[in-house]
Order: sequence, then structure tokens, then C-alpha cells
Amino acid sequence: MQAFPVSGEIDPYNAAMPGGRPPKHKRSPFGERLYAARVAAGLSQTQVAEKLGITQPSYADWERRMVALRPDHLPQLAAILGVTVEQLLGAESAPKRGTGPVGKARQMFERVSKLPRATQQRILANVEDALTAHEVRKAG
Repeated sequence: MQAFPVSGEIDPYNAAMPGGRPPKHKRSPFGERLYAARVAAGLSQTQVAEKLGITQPSYADWERRMVALRPDHLPQLAAILGVTVEQLLGAESAPKRGTGPVGKARQMFERVSKLPRATQQRILANVEDALTAHEVRKAG
């Protein structure tokens, strides 16, 4: 049986660890832009690779090394990540980040927005209750 903390305090020794191993080499400028766009979109390397019809290790090489991409991959990649080809290539600066949720939270709220209004209201009430409880714990 596993013990769970009841104090509500965050345990610094069991904090979430980042996934994957650290890179051996510094990313290329293209790889850095690709990585940043993927993280901003809230996608994993595996998810992007599946949408492109390639393997995860092949996609990981794109982020880690200087590689030659097929021309048809650039527009697909830009569409998947929600950026322009010019942004991926570094020809245009990235747009200012909005105030909305990012990553997984954004994906979840996009899914919620497609549900019937009554279901949306129930979900938002639960989220609001959870946020209020968190704020009360944090303040007290």
C-alpha cells in the first residue's frame, strides 16, 4: 500500500521529472524552433511523428541534429504545430503569446468547447471548484 501526503504541502523530493534523457549536443537553430513550437502546441515527439507518418526517432533527429527534410514535410509540420513555415525556418518572428491556456490545458478546453452547453457548464463548475479549493489551501 502506498502512502499519500495529507498535509497539502508540495514534496520537493518527489517533484515531476522531465521526460527523456538530456541531449548530448546543442540543438540547431531550426531544431530549437521546432522544439519550442512542439512544446507550445502541447504535443509529444511521438504525436507529431504519427501525424507526419514517420517514426519518433526520425522526428527526434529533426530536433537534435542538422537534417535535410523533404519539402512536403515543412507545410505538414507547420500545420500540426500551429505555426507558419516561415516561423519554423526563422524568417519571421513568432507571434506574441496569448493569455489563453497552453499545451494540454488548451487541448482539453478545445475538446470541452465542442460539447453541449450543459455539459460544458458542469465541467467548468468542477474546474472552478478545484481552483477555488487550491486558492484556499494556498492562502491558508
